[in-house]
Formats: sequence, C-alpha cells, structure tokens
Amino acid sequence: MTGRSVWSVGAAVRVVLLAVGLVWTLFPVYWMLVTAFKTTLEIFSLRLQLVPAHPTLENFVEMWTGVVPVRTFFANSVVTSSLTCVLTIAVSVLAAFAFSRLKFRFKQPLQLSLLLAQMFPFIVLLIPLYLIFLKSHLLNTNQGLVLAFASTAIPVGVWFMKGFMDSVPLELDEAARIDGCSEIRLLRDVLLPLLLPGIVAVGVFAFLDAWNNLFFPLVLVTRPEGRTLPVGLLYALDSRYREDWGGLMAASILSSLPPILGFVAVQRWLISGLLAGAMKG
Repeated sequence: MTGRSVWSVGAAVRVVLLAVGLVWTLFPVYWMLVTAFKTTLEIFSLRLQLVPAHPTLENFVEMWTGVVPVRTFFANSVVTSSLTCVLTIAVSVLAAFAFSRLKFRFKQPLQLSLLLAQMFPFIVLLIPLYLIFLKSHLLNTNQGLVLAFASTAIPVGVWFMKGFMDSVPLELDEAARIDGCSEIRLLRDVLLPLLLPGIVAVGVFAFLDAWNNLFFPLVLVTRPEGRTLPVGLLYALDSRYREDWGGLMAASILSSLPPILGFVAVQRWLISGLLAGAMKG
C-alpha cells in the first residue's frame, strides 16, 4: 500500500469520525427544532418523523400566552442578565484600571483574593449569599439576582480586563497626562476605545453566565413571578409541560435565541477580544 493510499484512508477515517461527532452533537438541537413545529399527534406518533408533516406555530403561541408565564420568566432573564452585563463591565473596567495603572496599598493581596475566589465553586456562596440577602431584604428581587450573578462574573472580568489594560503601552498614558488629561479622561478617551474587544468579551461572558445560571435564582427567588427562564422551565417541566413536549421545545428555543443573536451581533469584537487575550496570556 502506497503512502498516498494510506493518507487517503486516514483522511477518510477522520472525515467519517468528524461527521459522526457532528451528527451526535447537532441532532438533539435539530430534534428540538422539529418537535417545536410538530402537532401533538405527530409528537406522540410511534412512527419516526424527521420532518414535520404539518408544521405549526401553535406550540409557540400556547407557550407565550398560556397558563405558565413563560414571557414573565423571559422578561426577568433579559432584565437581570442585561443589568449583570452592565454592572460587570463597569466594575471590571474600573478595577482593571486601578490594578494596571495605579499604585496603592494592598494591591497584590487584592489581586490574589480575586484569583482565589475563582478556586471555589459558586454553589459554596449560596448559603452566605442567602443569609446576607435575607438580612438586606434582597430576596425575591431582581437587584439581589443581579448582585449574585455579578459576584461570580466580576472576578473573571477584572482579570480579563487587566490583561488587556497591561498590553496598552504606558507611553500613551504619559502623552495623555502631558496634554492635561485627568485619570478619568485618560480612561474614557484613550484606553476605552482600545479596550473595546475586551469589553465586549467580558460583557458576553457576564450575560451568558447570568442567563444560564440556575442555582442562584432557584435559591434566592421563591415567588413564581420572579423566576428567571431556566428556573421557570424547570418548574414548568414538572407541571404543565410534563406532557406538552411541543411547548417545552418551543420554550427551549426561546431561551436559546438571545445568546445566539447576541453572539452573532458582537462576534467580530468577541473573537478579536478572545484571540487578543490568548496572545497576551
């Protein structure tokens, strides 16, 4: 057997394995999509149907306007995730500027504490957060959820933004100060435009982390109308959606749309930010 034929066989095997892996990964997503557009009879039919015979939007309409308040869960998730994104970006940029550009006491211990905070799983924070929020009257509030989400997103965001900030030459700071820039103007007019890819990457991370978080809203929110989408779907699956698989798949598609659309909208800045962060690391 020649070297060329061996190479061809190896390439064919790799293509087959990649194809199998691709089907294995994407078929559940495809099945979720087609199930959302099937009628109830087609969903429970014993005959396998890879394509809906009679596509319908009934599942989406019923999911949005039905007894289970999915639109309320969706609105709660949008509000809390968006506020977490804004809060994480603001705190991360300011903290990264301080760690990267300023000199102050306990700078190294503070940086180390942010790093150590990432060594513990966030589920360890649930009981302390619950007790703090109970005393502060933040249970069952969007403000409490935003603070809980941000408590896990901000340490990552600070370290990520500090890496970007360290890569900006200090000569730019010196030139700006010679022109009379204050620290705030230096950050706003000189550094922020250069840090846009990193800001987008931190914002996307914070939004997705809050959007997909299940444990914090499950513990810190007990009112049905205050639940976010992951918790709402969990309870819905145990009640109304137990037999309404079309509605559950429609709700799952709804929960997947904002992260997908957001990623498509900012992918240019996100990819450049992640690649720049990898190069700096």
